[in-house]
Amino acid sequence: MNLILLFAEDFVAPQRVRLHGRRLQHVLAVHRARVGDELRVGLVNAQTGSGVITALTREAMEMEVALEHDPPPALPATLLLALPRPKSLQKVLQTTTAMGVKRIVLLATWRVEKSFWDSPVLRPEGLREQLVRGLEQARDTVLPEIAVRKRFKPFVEDEVPDLIRGSCALVAHPPAAQPCPHDVRGRVTLAVGPEGGFIPYEVELLQAHGFTAVSLGVRSLRVEHAVPALLGRLF
Repeated sequence: MNLILLFAEDFVAPQRVRLHGRRLQHVLAVHRARVGDELRVGLVNAQTGSGVITALTREAMEMEVALEHDPPPALPATLLLALPRPKSLQKVLQTTTAMGVKRIVLLATWRVEKSFWDSPVLRPEGLREQLVRGLEQARDTVLPEIAVRKRFKPFVEDEVPDLIRGSCALVAHPPAAQPCPHDVRGRVTLAVGPEGGFIPYEVELLQAHGFTAVSLGVRSLRVEHAVPALLGRLF
């Protein structure tokens, strides 16, 4: 936890917060902080700054906070992600949030297991937990926007044209002849399939609506490895 993320309900006065639970336990066990110590803090969807511990027990911690810095800039990327298995989804959400992706669309595709949609990770509190952990890692405060689309064809036909307008639209497809580009200048819309990839029909539909199929090479990667590898190459 490189930043303690604060929420409106944490404030007991205009510049004073009281924390319990996971954040308190992290401060006690990892930071081993004491009264008077200064920690990095940030208010969700707002500025970052510092907090000075004014009271600390096993039950609660209070800090006087000063928020004066803007969060790091967002990555100009939209990720269209075929829903992976829950453990992979947790890793991808944390990693992409830490890298600065602010818009993620979770998709149903042919190879996505229907049971994945019943995972507790997809509940609002489950998604929020992973996003918060990613923000804490990257010293960021701005929560990504997550959308869910369970009908692939209508999404591509009805929403994708507007979604990709003004961006470089790429679909990760290992058999593609064209390598993934380096250091793209501008916005990117990146579509990444499930384990096993998109089926040919899905790739062709994306291509028909403005996507270019690209590859990272002959090696097939797990989703949680492919996504950061693609983003690192693109930006």
